[in-house]
Amino acid sequence: MDVAKKFSLILFGATGDLAHRKLFPSLFRLWSSGHIGDFMLLATGRSQPDREAFVRYLRENVDEASTQPGRWAEFEAFIEYFRLDAKNEQSFHEMSEALKGHERSRQLSGNRMFYLSVSPNLFGTITENLAASGMLERQNAERQAWSRLVVEKPFGHDLASARDLDKHLSQFVDEEQVYRIDHYLGKETVQNLTAFRFANGMIEPLWNSHHIASVQITVSETLGVGERADYYDSAGALRDMMQNHMMQLLALTAMEPPLSLAPNDIRNEKVRVIRSIRIPRTPEEVAECTVVGQYGAGEIAGKPVVGYRDEDGVDPNSITPTYIGTRLHLDTWRWTGVPFYLRHGKRLPARMSEIMVRFRTPPMHLFHASNCDPSYPNVLRIRIQPDEGIRLSVGAKRPGPGVNIEGVDLEFTYAEAFGTSLPEAYERLLLDALKGDPTLFIRQDEVEASWVWADAVLNGLAALPKPSFPNYAAGSNGPSDAGRIFLPLSSPRASEPRDTWGSFVGHGRRVHEADSH
Repeated sequence: MDVAKKFSLILFGATGDLAHRKLFPSLFRLWSSGHIGDFMLLATGRSQPDREAFVRYLRENVDEASTQPGRWAEFEAFIEYFRLDAKNEQSFHEMSEALKGHERSRQLSGNRMFYLSVSPNLFGTITENLAASGMLERQNAERQAWSRLVVEKPFGHDLASARDLDKHLSQFVDEEQVYRIDHYLGKETVQNLTAFRFANGMIEPLWNSHHIASVQITVSETLGVGERADYYDSAGALRDMMQNHMMQLLALTAMEPPLSLAPNDIRNEKVRVIRSIRIPRTPEEVAECTVVGQYGAGEIAGKPVVGYRDEDGVDPNSITPTYIGTRLHLDTWRWTGVPFYLRHGKRLPARMSEIMVRFRTPPMHLFHASNCDPSYPNVLRIRIQPDEGIRLSVGAKRPGPGVNIEGVDLEFTYAEAFGTSLPEAYERLLLDALKGDPTLFIRQDEVEASWVWADAVLNGLAALPKPSFPNYAAGSNGPSDAGRIFLPLSSPRASEPRDTWGSFVGHGRRVHEADSH
């Protein structure tokens, strides 16, 4: 069993939402399962005056503290707290002395991981003060202990700011010390993309333009903007989801077989995919392949919800998109001619993340006289959340006289196959960072490649006429104009409720030549 030992985890933003919802529960489960030991967690923040108050805050806000009070009490022994003013350099020097004292008393080796779960506008200030105080150092042969820096997205607001952030970080640490975290890569079902493709001899030979007609990647949310209005209204759907999480799903779906499972071999192939995206050069090209939307008032699960412009903290005249759908092409030998459809939206009818691979139909239809729809494709759905698993739709003869072909499903689900719940994504990512495995983290060239495409789309949209928002009701499938972008897919079977596999298949549109042969 992989075990990370003898380290200090210094957590900035320890009283934030991410910390008590994801980070502390994940650390607790890693410790409970024996994956980490002999460590110290130094939490920093301003809202709690001392360790006693901070520990009490955790007991009130972390679910595991109430569901497993005995084990949580043991876990608390690893927690220290330092009240920090992140903009005060002297405060960092004081924290440095406190950190050294805790490491001495706990007989730790000086291995340190700094986790920045804070607003991006504090990244530069914190790293600069960490370096000035001597807590964060470059890795070298003389220094046996390691130092690592974990950074939460967003990695910049555009290509220029992403490069500025990297330039700033590189003043204090090397690229190998930076772990840019994207929690989607920690999901078991996302990691299974690589295994599913390259561990099965019947899959990889079909994974190309000769056999695949299109690929559709969907991340839909029923939630609205919630408490993130300040950030979201300046970011929008493309920056918040598509430029990062969905680019990673695209890269893992389309990448070539890596030379090995070594971190850089995998990341090299992902970068090649993102760099191969055909960049739209004019606003007209952007308009032809992209649809944006913003939700208005509507219903979710039978309950009325307000429109985006009426959410707390949102500009009542905001033109920030909460929906984006786009069709893109990869200029590679494997994928030339295959459209990739990406869509993401808030206040859609179902919470779902999946990759839908549509295979080409046979060159000759033998069953025209049957009740089979000859255009019904073989579709492979890789469900990331919820109901994690894989479903393949195929045609089969319906029992009885005559030859009537009907669609049936071959299905695998994690719950049935392995009989266990899937670990939280942050568990895997935290453990990998502590072990020094960067495979599931984002390299700077990946960040820049994805921003090259995103900037082109954003600039093209900005040059087009001001959108007329809102243009879809909460609880609907998104803007009606998306029908000119997405593939016409068969409707779900009448017996399937809307929140199961096969539902929310999207809008019909005209079939492009690339999809029809």
